[in-house]
Amino acid sequence: MLTNSTILITGGTGSFGQTFLPMVLKRYNPKKVIILSRDEMKQWEMAKGYGDDPRVRFFIGDVRDRERLYRAFDGVDYVVHAAATKIVPTAEYNPFECIKTNVNGAMNVIDAAIDKGVKRVVALSTDKASSPINLYGASKLASDKLFVSGNAYAGEHGTRFSVVRYGNVMGSRGSVIPFFMSIADKGVLPITDSRMTRFMISLEQGVELVWHAFEDMIGGEIYVKKIPSMTITDIANVVAPEARHEVVGIRPGEKLHEQMIGIEDAPYAYEYDEHYKILPAINHWYNDPARIKDGRKVPEDFVYTSDLNPDWMSKDALAKWIAAHRDKIGAI
Repeated sequence: MLTNSTILITGGTGSFGQTFLPMVLKRYNPKKVIILSRDEMKQWEMAKGYGDDPRVRFFIGDVRDRERLYRAFDGVDYVVHAAATKIVPTAEYNPFECIKTNVNGAMNVIDAAIDKGVKRVVALSTDKASSPINLYGASKLASDKLFVSGNAYAGEHGTRFSVVRYGNVMGSRGSVIPFFMSIADKGVLPITDSRMTRFMISLEQGVELVWHAFEDMIGGEIYVKKIPSMTITDIANVVAPEARHEVVGIRPGEKLHEQMIGIEDAPYAYEYDEHYKILPAINHWYNDPARIKDGRKVPEDFVYTSDLNPDWMSKDALAKWIAAHRDKIGAI
């Protein structure tokens, strides 16, 4: 599907885009991949790795700027919407800015995609959008709803929208593993709560989930990857086995456990071998055989949370992953 196509990634200089670009160039050999972002320095640094590759283009722009998106989306077949204000405290202290990017920006992407004839759009979401307790999560829930409803909004234009949702990305910039590694030599690691658990997914798995969404989507599905969990104390013990743990308390807007499917979503959720799908509640699309495919209905009281997850990552598995990716951890 993506072979010989034109693909655009909003927020493309972030962690996801920097992993997506080399993977998609190798796997699908697209005609063109456009990296849209507002940070010229990140684009400059990223461009160094691709030399004169004619398939890679860089485009300065902001999802808040509707007119710029219309120019950027011209001739584009597929869009991955990765741009967002993501840091929880940043969103709490700058709520107007968070809404402008995460909600207004989503509306702009939807409008531009429909009007410019984009075939399919996959938007990246977060566990924090499920039963949100902070503004970032609430804004991403609103964004998810916009993309789901965008399929009705598109009418006969043919543009289709879906969402992928995943939790803690191992080793990404700002995540807990590089943070613990950066202060391991101090001998003390701050632990918010010893009971805390987190889902564990690699950026490569996130990219593959987006590819699956492009191939599978009819429109309006929210894809949730099946991934293992770990306790925060096990993560700390792997990163710095000799370090002492100091419990500092949960930060405002932070959850004890991550949730990707809440009980409210259970009536519309289906299980597959490697993922779940939450189907749209609107227009009775959750009963559509084309969207359900070979899915198995989950129980009425089903939730998918990091503490009740049947799949757990061992400390040995994390140690091996860190050893194999040490040079990339925290870099993207």
